[in-house]
Amino acid sequence: MDPSWKVYVSGHRGMVGSAVVRKLESLGYEEIETATRDELDLTDQTAVRRFYELEKPDAVIIAAAKVGGIGANSAYPADFIYENLVIAANQIQAAYEFDVKRLLFLGSSCIYPKHAPQPMPESCLLTGELEPTNEPYAIAKIAGLKLCQYYRKQYGVIFHSLMPTNLYGPGDNYHLEHSHVLPAFIRKFHDAKEKGDSEVIMWGSGTPQREFLHVNDLAEASIFLMGLENPPDWVNVGSGDEVSIRELAHLVKEVVGYEGKIVQDSTKPDGTPRKLLDISLLNNLGWQRKIDLKSGIKQTYESFLQEQSTGVVRS
Repeated sequence: MDPSWKVYVSGHRGMVGSAVVRKLESLGYEEIETATRDELDLTDQTAVRRFYELEKPDAVIIAAAKVGGIGANSAYPADFIYENLVIAANQIQAAYEFDVKRLLFLGSSCIYPKHAPQPMPESCLLTGELEPTNEPYAIAKIAGLKLCQYYRKQYGVIFHSLMPTNLYGPGDNYHLEHSHVLPAFIRKFHDAKEKGDSEVIMWGSGTPQREFLHVNDLAEASIFLMGLENPPDWVNVGSGDEVSIRELAHLVKEVVGYEGKIVQDSTKPDGTPRKLLDISLLNNLGWQRKIDLKSGIKQTYESFLQEQSTGVVRS
């Protein structure tokens, strides 16, 4: 991707989008276009078309999405499928209409079947039922991926997708009910430490296995893929390592310095039993992650403390 291009990053205030912007800046990109939600409603097709027509970006990275954990997906399924569908469709169509040279759509590993082979290869897409707790979000992300694939097939545009594993890092959402598991643990253990609580509740059995990738690695992988002349229609991006939810809880507890107990709440759902991406395609293309999980959690907790001290923590 040419550093002289104008690159529009949608969702630049989110954890992923902000990491992509930081990476582009570090590589010397000077024309990085962004728009806040107040400036551009991505669910408004007319507004999106007008924005693309006026700004004429050379490249687009779609990091904007309505995101959340099991609790949020269960509580607001209609919101998750509708908003994510239109965010993808409006931008991909506008990018085609106004001659965007490259477009990268960021999906999610939840697009793969609940009982997919482990690790999950790209080829297992649409071969089985989805995990019910995040099906609305997954369907919207599959639609975005397929839009890119078929616009590329029909029109010859280089629109493609990456499917990241569970992400974490600076700028994450630490809401106790609506966040993902790792930032929720950071918030829970930190609050318990500050209050002197004797125990922290862990949802479910603690046995599900999860893979985590630092968002800075994801940003680097995004720019790497956009630099390929002929990228795959979609490619998995992960760390290649997995950890149980219980092991993750103890790891976060250690990093935060919490001294109390971890108590299991077996009435809460576990979600998918195992979710490890097959990242052999990406590795064969020449990219590997750099930040290991413990180092990444330490960096993230330091970022959380800084964000909290300055009043910008998302919670």
